[in-house]
Amino acid sequence: MPSSPFRHGEGGFGPRRALGALYELCGWAAGLFLIAILATILLQIGGPIFGYIFRAGDELSGYFMAASFFLALAHAFGRGEHIRVTLIVERFAGRPRRAIELWSLGAGSLLAGFFAFYAVKMCWLSWVLNDVSQGLIPFPLWVPQLGMAVGGVVLAVALLEQLVTVGAGGPLPANKARE
Repeated sequence: MPSSPFRHGEGGFGPRRALGALYELCGWAAGLFLIAILATILLQIGGPIFGYIFRAGDELSGYFMAASFFLALAHAFGRGEHIRVTLIVERFAGRPRRAIELWSLGAGSLLAGFFAFYAVKMCWLSWVLNDVSQGLIPFPLWVPQLGMAVGGVVLAVALLEQLVTVGAGGPLPANKARE
């Protein structure tokens, strides 16, 4: 695993390694969903050649895209690939910089936690109510919502991990875009 600016899962004790593996697994799952989008599009394009019309392709591609996006969030965050607006942060050094980073990570953790909570709640409610999609195929909505809920929870965990790391005096996040 390449070195990341946030050092998710590198060194440390067992739980940090396990979290690093979880972020990596989510990244691979996001990549598999991108491949599923490709397969769906190829089936839509090539299906008519063989007399098969794949009618639910647009709907499935949308579900795959949502799962890919949300599952990739923590993986991208762990590698410093998220776009960070550092106009204010880069002007500070030392303790003020650490305080601003802690505030940013705390606010991000809080927002990601709220999102994760409500994404899980929505997924659970869709399962309880047997909610189905309005498309050509009545697909249970909790299935595509699960990717969003899992991705949201893992992002919240990644932000909390980084908040604890920086709060304990660990390295500050690097701005990979400037490297």
